[in-house]
Amino acid sequence: MKNGIKKVVLAYSGGLDTSIIIPWLKENYDNCEVICVSGNVGQKSELDGLEEKALKTGASKLYIEDLNKEFVEDFIYPTMKAGAKYEKYLLGTSFARPIIAKRIAEIALAEGADAICHGCTGKGNDQVRFELTIKAFAPNMKIIAPWREWNIKSRDEEIDYAEAHNIPLKISRETNYSKDKNLWHLSHEGLDLEDPANEPQYNKPGFLELGVSPEQAPDKPEYVTIHFEKGIPTMVNGEKLDSVDLIWKLNEIGGRNGVGIIDIVENRLVGMKSRGVYETPGGTILYEAHELLESITLDKETSHFKKTVADKFADLVYNGLWYTPLREAISAFVDKTQEVVTGDVKVKLYKGNIIPASITSPYSLHNMDIASFDDDGGAYNQADSAGFINLFGLPVRVQAMVNEKNKK
Repeated sequence: MKNGIKKVVLAYSGGLDTSIIIPWLKENYDNCEVICVSGNVGQKSELDGLEEKALKTGASKLYIEDLNKEFVEDFIYPTMKAGAKYEKYLLGTSFARPIIAKRIAEIALAEGADAICHGCTGKGNDQVRFELTIKAFAPNMKIIAPWREWNIKSRDEEIDYAEAHNIPLKISRETNYSKDKNLWHLSHEGLDLEDPANEPQYNKPGFLELGVSPEQAPDKPEYVTIHFEKGIPTMVNGEKLDSVDLIWKLNEIGGRNGVGIIDIVENRLVGMKSRGVYETPGGTILYEAHELLESITLDKETSHFKKTVADKFADLVYNGLWYTPLREAISAFVDKTQEVVTGDVKVKLYKGNIIPASITSPYSLHNMDIASFDDDGGAYNQADSAGFINLFGLPVRVQAMVNEKNKK
């Protein structure tokens, strides 16, 4: 029994890990008061019955904080505008953790808590993301991470503990995938997915939740048009939508067309590789459409440099460094580049594919008078290219002359 901790604020999802943590805390921390906090970032049905479950398993109260709008506008959109991807992964779990952890830290300080507890495994990235955010907003708060303390070694043993303490679970040993769901994505890890030799069972009932596999998608393509204002999507198929509804709309469209399913082995921050399947239907459409619009509105040097910045931005988000000066500085650069990223993008969705159909913008740098293979009306003098090639190729010519001289 550990003393000195009278009140703990727990990051609570109602999943397997956090369900057993409430009684474990009370058993191991002198029957401390446990206050649960759940950040609503689009889990939908996963929040049903959460308060009743938390109270029945020993919590004194549960906060359910609606963070959807802030999540989209302050985390998803800045990351999308940056074009940030971590090894093809669109960072769905990564940028959800800072916003949740920030709110937990604020509530812990307001409640006068002695500690914040999370259910992140000691092998994963989320422990870093949660704890770096807590350090940014409650630097003196004690952090309790049961996976680094208890003698439970597996999810099977967690289920044993839950059954022994009469804690209801929504999963079974056979469906015990580790999942993370929000309005941007759904991740799947564990069980048969741990071995990259195993093909994911996409068509198995209940596996995919945000859409269907490409094989099960309609045989007829579907077109979708997205309007952007300074890099921010504002309309889908001519309908103006608020930020949260827009994501859900694109999830619905992309999901039914088998879009946004990836199977990757990624390099975790803690040093190991892990295999996971991610569903990001609406987000994948947005990334593709945004990149297409940038292809006609950004100049070459800005576009190329921005790709370098995108990789660094992705690393920062993946590694839990959202609340840092560098991430904020990169976002400021990205916002400057987005001043001209306005226009409409139409794409064709067909069995998991996103096929460009149309790109238009008042800021387009694509000039058909200059680029055309037909008569350009004198807009471009092709004879000028000879002098350009002579100067551009001068180092190549000089090197060849030196090589020839040294052969003699």
